[in-house]
Amino acid sequence: MTRIVAGSSKGRPLAVPAKGTRPTSERVREALFSRLDHMGAIDGAVVLDLYAGSGALGLEAASRGAGRVDLVERASSAVRVIAANIRATGLGARVHCADARAFLAARSGEELGGDVDLVLIDPPYDVEEERLAQVLAVLGPWLRPDALVVVERSARSPEPIWPGFLVREDHRRWGETAMWFAGPPVGGDEDDGGAAREGIVDDGPAPVCGGR
Repeated sequence: MTRIVAGSSKGRPLAVPAKGTRPTSERVREALFSRLDHMGAIDGAVVLDLYAGSGALGLEAASRGAGRVDLVERASSAVRVIAANIRATGLGARVHCADARAFLAARSGEELGGDVDLVLIDPPYDVEEERLAQVLAVLGPWLRPDALVVVERSARSPEPIWPGFLVREDHRRWGETAMWFAGPPVGGDEDDGGAAREGIVDDGPAPVCGGR
């Protein structure tokens, strides 16, 4: 069973689409969000959850006090499940039925200047690295200058290809799941690796919907 781990809707069960999604395990969500809570990245944050699947990541953020959560998913069956989970948990999130890259590309340009504090990206493991790079490349207009981007991948996948406005800050592995943390360069210095962000320690590499 997939459940909300903590917060106002702690313990609430979440429905999972019958196929085509791979919900982040409860153990990994607990580890990830404990880290994000410690960094102060959740409370009051504007959150964007891409490849939302069941909505587990975005709804976990909403339960823990995020100010606004938008979930983006292209599969119509999954969108219906997310909508049902929003109703069941009573959390004030919004679901958008759209391809992740197309949704992001609605805001043109490459400069930072958006209102999103935290982006959670959990694509299916079979999404190619080039496709993921295309999604990351159009994030810029959505991000605040101090935003945090978290990408979940298989532990066997390579590091994501970051666009120029993002630098890797951290990498964590929990079993077969890897999490990559990135953000805009601190103070505009693209060579500092983002290490100046409080709480970050770099441990080295380690509408009509279609189907996924």
